[in-house]
Amino acid sequence: MDPFQPKFLATGIGSVPFIEAERGVDFALGHLPDAPFWPQLPQRDLTEHLEIQFTEGMPRVVIDRDKGRVHFDTAGDYSEDFAAFYETYLAAMDPESGSGDCSAAAISPAYAAGIDALENRLSRSGGRRPFVKVQVTGPCSLALTVTDENKRAIYYNDEFRDVIVKALAMKCRWQIQKFRRHAGRVICFIDEPILAAFGSSTYVAVRREDMVALLAEVVDAAHADGALAGIHCCGNTEWSIPIDAGADIVNFDAFGFGDTIVMYAGAVKAHLERGGCLAWGIVPTSTAIREQTVDSLAANFEAAMDRLAAKGIDKRLIAEQALLTPACGVGTLSPADADKVLTLTAALSRAMRSKYGFGG
Repeated sequence: MDPFQPKFLATGIGSVPFIEAERGVDFALGHLPDAPFWPQLPQRDLTEHLEIQFTEGMPRVVIDRDKGRVHFDTAGDYSEDFAAFYETYLAAMDPESGSGDCSAAAISPAYAAGIDALENRLSRSGGRRPFVKVQVTGPCSLALTVTDENKRAIYYNDEFRDVIVKALAMKCRWQIQKFRRHAGRVICFIDEPILAAFGSSTYVAVRREDMVALLAEVVDAAHADGALAGIHCCGNTEWSIPIDAGADIVNFDAFGFGDTIVMYAGAVKAHLERGGCLAWGIVPTSTAIREQTVDSLAANFEAAMDRLAAKGIDKRLIAEQALLTPACGVGTLSPADADKVLTLTAALSRAMRSKYGFGG
């Protein structure tokens, strides 16, 4: 497969501030036609919230609409539930006998209306987009955010944690299989906001090697269907974690935490030199967007790349292996602010490509 050199390709993160899936598709396709994403609609329903959206079909999951939360029921005997899950998992995912068909892990419109809405729109329009981006909640974030019935993070239950990562791996592959006929290549982002809290006193019992292994399992699932795997964190973290997990793309909030990537220059250099990419979330997803222009963002971006280049990384390589994204999703913004975020993301992509002679 040809090397991935995005050269300032622009894409989005996921959440949008709309209730209607069709409006979200208009938003994504209108701004980012070369790499559209399916819109997550957290304002539409509780089931589209980050910690719930990908739990559909997982054994022993309970959604409490009155309390607006989800948990896993670990009480009693769940052996039959788990046996049924693993039978389904192995039928699809076993490296020797599995069919590879992950439709058993399909995400329904009740949980993600934007998936079918985008797929239907792409089917009607015909042709193939250069890229289509899909996304899944990361196993670390889901398992450390969702609890059992006693409000203990389900991450600390090894049996349930294994089911969660395997279910997410299947959901990742199902999305890729759904969209690959519409794209030259599918990009799958694994959204891991919890990585920003790694190392804090709250998660002192969480081991780095375990987080890397969980992420690697979902990354490997994306690779199994020929997709590019990205790991997104909209805060500061130990950036060698997604690199060690094998991610092709490391997506970070370069507007708010642009300096933090420099601390891992050695790992980043190796990542870029073996064909990995950085997705620079250089466009803010807060009210700070109201003061930004293409010129101000370009200046900020150049300065951030210069700081990384000063650590011994060829700047041309940094540029060739750079994607552009908003810092995070825009689901909490007003429609006007969200529109400006993607308008500037697309305009900055064009400006940077022109400056560096990449075309487009």
